[in-house]
Amino acid sequence: MGEGDVEASGLHELADLIFAVGRQLRPPTDPAFEPCTPIEISVMRYIHHHPGTSARAAAEATLLPSSNFSRVLRGLEQRGLVDRVVDSGNARGVCLYPTEKAHRNLRYLRENWDRTLHGIVDDPAAIETVNATLRRIEQELIARRRGGGRQEP
Repeated sequence: MGEGDVEASGLHELADLIFAVGRQLRPPTDPAFEPCTPIEISVMRYIHHHPGTSARAAAEATLLPSSNFSRVLRGLEQRGLVDRVVDSGNARGVCLYPTEKAHRNLRYLRENWDRTLHGIVDDPAAIETVNATLRRIEQELIARRRGGGRQEP
């Protein structure tokens, strides 16, 4: 097996493991937790990381066509997880913010994941290395999708 084959095999395993681990993370069972679909989680994650974002930016970042994004956003708004606020600089635009209920939901989710993952990896340096690597992968994939990243085979 050539060096490129070994690297491709390792990258395949990385993607496979990311997917498999994600499937093992279950939502909290607390009745106060508002469950979300994977697409809704993606939208909420973006809004939490970018409060005040425009609907257009959030739709692009979550890879959703505007009609699908609008449907997801309406559902999140109806369930009290997102507030739309008229953009003071553009009366036709809106800014999206997570609500207090959304912040509570995120706390439940983080506490649940802390309990789920506690004791599996105890080395803070290893955790930070994995987190930094996954952040870099996410940022590079976004940049590539927008045409600004490296395009190496």
